Amino acid sequence: MQFKTIIEPFRIKTVEPIRQTTREERAELLEKTGYNPFLLPAEDVIIDLLTDSGTGAMSSAQWAGMMLGDESYAGAKSFYKFEAAVRRITNFRHVIPTHQGRAAERILFGSLLQPGDVVPNNTHFDTTRANVEYRHATALDIPNPDAHDPALVRPFKGNIDLAALEQTLIDHAGHAPLAMITVTNNSGGGQPVSMANIRAASEICRRHGALFFLDACRFAENAWFIKTREESYAGKTPLEIAQEMFSYADGCTMSAKKDGMANIGGFLALNDDALAEKCRNLLILTEGFPTYGGLAGYDLEAIAVGLEEVLHEDYLQYRTRSVAYLGDILTANGVPIVRPTGGHAIYIDALSMLPHIPQSQYPAWALSLALYLEGGIRSVEIGSVMFGHQPDGSEKPAAMELVRMAFPRRVYTQSHVDYLAEVILYVNSIKDQIRGVRIVEAPEVLRHFSARMEPMGVVLPLPG
Repeated sequence: MQFKTIIEPFRIKTVEPIRQTTREERAELLEKTGYNPFLLPAEDVIIDLLTDSGTGAMSSAQWAGMMLGDESYAGAKSFYKFEAAVRRITNFRHVIPTHQGRAAERILFGSLLQPGDVVPNNTHFDTTRANVEYRHATALDIPNPDAHDPALVRPFKGNIDLAALEQTLIDHAGHAPLAMITVTNNSGGGQPVSMANIRAASEICRRHGALFFLDACRFAENAWFIKTREESYAGKTPLEIAQEMFSYADGCTMSAKKDGMANIGGFLALNDDALAEKCRNLLILTEGFPTYGGLAGYDLEAIAVGLEEVLHEDYLQYRTRSVAYLGDILTANGVPIVRPTGGHAIYIDALSMLPHIPQSQYPAWALSLALYLEGGIRSVEIGSVMFGHQPDGSEKPAAMELVRMAFPRRVYTQSHVDYLAEVILYVNSIKDQIRGVRIVEAPEVLRHFSARMEPMGVVLPLPG
């Protein structure tokens, strides 16, 4: 008998209490923190879906591995275990540990980019874009056209636009040293990229002399979608699929806080010897010696185990099905989301849900506030607050106004997801009461992390 219920493929050995807050308490907290979910104390959040980065629960094997951590400054045993785990999946010659993914991005772009350069990508995420722009280069998003329609159901909406990639490399010959593909496409709704698209992008880059890198934060989830949606890969293991994905690239950046299943860490991996030497020299300047890269030995041990565990099929099936389960409930009840669901998050289409709020009043941000106020759910806006501020100081509306609810790995159970569904459906039923927000103060770069906001009227009136 094949049973339909996908159970969590783990037993819970340690628990952390969740403090229940009232709606009145949450209204006060929003006012105190400038209506910015990033500034909320974590203990005042009931279900925390701000990010899946570093927020997961580690396994007993990872905690056991941490006890073996070698804290030698140079040449620690833990580094070689970590290096072997990365090479098993990527087969890249040079493996450079970093304290997290944005450090890998900074080191790569600091070693490659000059002012005026262009970096095409299916869609840059926030820190990737910021690190490109910090080098006075242009982060160019060229997703395939399907990506702009949240409701459109296509298997690989994360694909890069291949024609646009080739034209970009022609138009910017000599000033496009690399192209990237983010797997899965986080800013585009967590949508996967097909193997055919990765292979074709690699061929285009080689024809035009550009390096081809993967932003590999969620490589295992992308491999699972290739297995389940790209017919010729149904019989392959996630590891075999991941190995083929990396075989088409010259290198990758990686936040191990995602599909490394760890609470901290990342790496830069690549094949080019001269570029690797430049990157290691920059690493030493700001991160640490190349065999620890800003990480403790026990962190390297945890990542080495996590990179093996993340490719287990029962885990990947549970992971993607948990997200799809919530997506099915929301879609059946008329809540507009990015479809089909991705691997790590649900993305609510705030433009469709809140048509009465103009983009200049940040509808996705306003919706994220309503979700916290009503149910204690912390999410993140991926819209015009995150991406609207341009390098020249101007404002440009984002292509989509999304609220991302990112699931920490191995943290929440189905009852938590059922609660999420209840809260979201309730907020959808009173959506006409939600009002927009304006920015009171914000930094020039990555403003969503610390901006302070003000509601345009009352976000949602208190009951009674």
